[in-house]
Amino acid sequence: MAKHTQAVIISSDYTSSQTPEKFDIPSRGECTWHTLFSQPNTATDSMCAGIAVCPPHTGRLCPHRHEQAEIYYIISGKGVMTIDGKEHFVEGGGLVFVPGNAEHGIVNDGEEELRWFYVFPTAAFSNVVYHFSDEDAANGTKPVVKLS
Repeated sequence: MAKHTQAVIISSDYTSSQTPEKFDIPSRGECTWHTLFSQPNTATDSMCAGIAVCPPHTGRLCPHRHEQAEIYYIISGKGVMTIDGKEHFVEGGGLVFVPGNAEHGIVNDGEEELRWFYVFPTAAFSNVVYHFSDEDAANGTKPVVKLS
């Protein structure tokens, strides 16, 4: 029998009324995010999603990889996204598919916030294990970073 989940509705004021998450270690990037859909907080069974923001000029999400593929929908702003060493200009309205285990990062070099909606094919954001490339190289290890 097929598994059935409930519809989940998040109010339009959620991101303005909730404190965003951010990295404890600045070398991972200057960005914040709101996890919108993710177990156990929402009754979603196969995907998780959220909105990330990089501030103007200096905002960035440093190069990293994770097992899951990822989709970005650029909501607003402009920047440069690097995927497996190749740079791509991105701006509001653009879409990006990042294959699983592809090294990727994004930099806001524009005048306004760079905002994007991200989606992973897993029920919980905590299932996404980040491996930051600079940390791997500096330590000669494979650090595990689970974002909650």
